[in-house]
Amino acid sequence: MKNCRLLSSHETRAAVLHLTSDHAAVILDHAQQAYPDECCGLLIGITTPDGQRSLLEVIPTRNAWDWEAAEQMANAQPSLGIDRQQDKRSRRYWIDPQDLLQAQRYARTLTHRDGTPNLIGIYHSHPDHPARPSECDRLCAWPDYSYIIVSVHHGVPQDLLCWKLDPHHQFLSEPIVIQPTGGDRS
Repeated sequence: MKNCRLLSSHETRAAVLHLTSDHAAVILDHAQQAYPDECCGLLIGITTPDGQRSLLEVIPTRNAWDWEAAEQMANAQPSLGIDRQQDKRSRRYWIDPQDLLQAQRYARTLTHRDGTPNLIGIYHSHPDHPARPSECDRLCAWPDYSYIIVSVHHGVPQDLLCWKLDPHHQFLSEPIVIQPTGGDRS
């Protein structure tokens, strides 16, 4: 984690995603291990009435992008121009719907003093590309989710950024506050 810049904000007036350094480490490690493919995973947390989000658990998932996923994506979003031969796991990710359902069910079993845990977002990596959403990311994004993207250059995680859709279905940067876990002071 020492080689990765964790871009964060300590301004808490705007909606902010709060996570721990352990959460960030899980995401960064997954991104590094999956390289040169994209990694992906789910974020379970709570959202307070004022819009603040606190991440409780990171659930790494398998990148299930394959010919069948490409076919589904091409049919659902023809404007993306998905090339079933060219679009590989190094350029796309797909979370198996069963993984999504399991995470939603799991979140319902959790309790937290500040609210009801739920699925609050998705993370994925961009191998050898910036940590900015692609047009595919935007068109496939769901409202109200936080989207963490990690850029990984030559196998080394670089940036961890978070994005959220605005009412016009455009991505805006969502500030992140990364809090030390226990004795961690990095």
